[in-house]
Amino acid sequence: MRARTRLAIGAIGAVAGAALLTGCGGAGSSGTDAPQQSASGAGCAPVKGQQLIALQDDKKLQNSDNIIPAVNSKAANPQLIAALDKVSAALDTPKLIQLNKAVNDDRKTPKVAAEEFASANNLTAGIAKGPGGDIVVGAGNFAESQTLGELYRIALTAAGYQVKVQQIGNRELYEPALEKGEVQVVPEYAATMAEFLNTKTKGGNPPPVSSPDINTTVTALKAEGDKVGITFGAPAAAQDQNAFAVTQAFADKYGVRTLSELAAKCSGSATVLGGPPECQQRPFCKPGLEKTYGLSVGSFSSLDQGGPLTKSGLRDGSISVGLIFSSDGAFATS
Repeated sequence: MRARTRLAIGAIGAVAGAALLTGCGGAGSSGTDAPQQSASGAGCAPVKGQQLIALQDDKKLQNSDNIIPAVNSKAANPQLIAALDKVSAALDTPKLIQLNKAVNDDRKTPKVAAEEFASANNLTAGIAKGPGGDIVVGAGNFAESQTLGELYRIALTAAGYQVKVQQIGNRELYEPALEKGEVQVVPEYAATMAEFLNTKTKGGNPPPVSSPDINTTVTALKAEGDKVGITFGAPAAAQDQNAFAVTQAFADKYGVRTLSELAAKCSGSATVLGGPPECQQRPFCKPGLEKTYGLSVGSFSSLDQGGPLTKSGLRDGSISVGLIFSSDGAFATS
């Protein structure tokens, strides 16, 4: 399982600051809770199928976790930022899904996947030369971060830098290294990083600063970054945040493409929600579906966070809807 957690599953504030670093826990013990008293109506029984789709978060339950380059402020200069922004401009969520599929499913290395993407998308065209020098790009301990790090390497090399990608681990390790200049660049997630820095600089359990609106989130993120010597480039359209997935067959059978449609058509006893055990308490998971969308489910299946158990549960017809990451290669259509 990828060792990081989207803000959307974690509690906000101080709890988020810690949870984001270690993940929301490993795979839970598989099992389904008894039907809940709040569920009424027939609901929508699971429908097995291989192709998964993410239901549109049409009421903006999740905050904006767009990919964004984080740079040690002493290393930041216009040419370096412009090169990183070229990566952001080239990435949207469907392309990030394909990159993750290339690594996680097709078994290409992050380096190979990034180089193929850069070639196909003419990534280095028009990149201006910077002052040069050595740059270390830090990457988290999961494949997506490593692939993004390789894309940053390609862009920065085109700008005239000598670049090394170094896997550092979780945010607790690489964020202080970024502040100190031990690494100069890290691929980040806007809302998650904003809340991490918000908690770090204020302490305790401060009010959240991120938002479903990416401009609001980036404004807050840059303000928090200024306090610790971290500069941020432009956010990509690509997002990696919590998504609620169903099989294509389920969506076709019940006519649902959005979470509002899911709530309207599928609230009831037959609907099974799957995800990590903590989904039942966290504000952007089951309680958020209930509060924002009015969805009531018949039962909850304790699985994992965006991992193989949840995806298998969807595909084999054990759960109706499951929590997985929006950039997961399972959403690839080819």
